[in-house]
Formats: sequence, C-alpha cells, structure tokens
Amino acid sequence: MSPAEQSEIVDMLEKSREDFRAAVAGLSESLAATRPEAERWSVLECVEHVATVEDIFLKRLASGEHKETTPEDRAKEAAIAHRIVDRSSRRQAPETVLPKGRFTSLPEGLEPFEGARSRSLQSARPRTADQSTPASMPPASQAQNGV
Repeated sequence: MSPAEQSEIVDMLEKSREDFRAAVAGLSESLAATRPEAERWSVLECVEHVATVEDIFLKRLASGEHKETTPEDRAKEAAIAHRIVDRSSRRQAPETVLPKGRFTSLPEGLEPFEGARSRSLQSARPRTADQSTPASMPPASQAQNGV
C-alpha cells in the first residue's frame, strides 16, 4: 500500500470518528434509547452495531484473514462506500452484528467503539523502522512488566 493510500485511510478513519461523535453529541439518554419506529434501531442500537462491526473488522484484519487479493477497483469501492452511507433503502445486517442490547448508555456504547477505532488507526498508520524491526523488540529474557 502506498503512503498516499495509508494517509487516505487514516484521514477517513479520523473523519468518520469525528462524524460519529458529532452525530451522538448532546443526545439525551432517553432519546438515544428511543426507536423512531418499531422496526428501526435506536441511536444506542446503532452505536452498538457500529462498535461491533468495527471490532469484528479489526480482528479480521489483525488475524490476517484474507481470502484472496482482488484487483483494485476504485469505481466498485466508491459504489460500496455510497451504498453504506445511503440510508434511503433498508438493508438487513448479518445476525452477528445485530444489536443485542449490550449497552444501557451512550458512554458505555461509545467506549468500545473508541477503543476499536484507536486500534484501527494504530494499525492503519505507517510504521517507523523502529516499530517494525527485530532490533526494536526487547530481548526475550528481559522482563516485560516495565520493571
């Protein structure tokens, strides 16, 4: 991946985190827990869904669970990005990422999202030589508890 592509990914992750925070800022807990319609998710359920998806996606990246490399298709990527943002037609989320009522407040729901997003950003940022070379690793015999 080129440095420009890495930078673009980091910028998108940072901007979407700020957008996500802004979308829930100032909401009361009662409003966040209210479903606008019987078959629609509340804001709190949406936060749970996003936090769950972020965590699952990050775990897949970290595990190296890559099926096969596909050729880059910017038009297809743009179409997918548009469909994700476009909420005019309803889509069914996979069972694994449906809200399960894990969170009872916005702060409780935002905490796992923030943690996963921070790890996503750390993974997306370019590594310096001292972060990725064996010379930067502590000796196996050295205590790893900071003492």
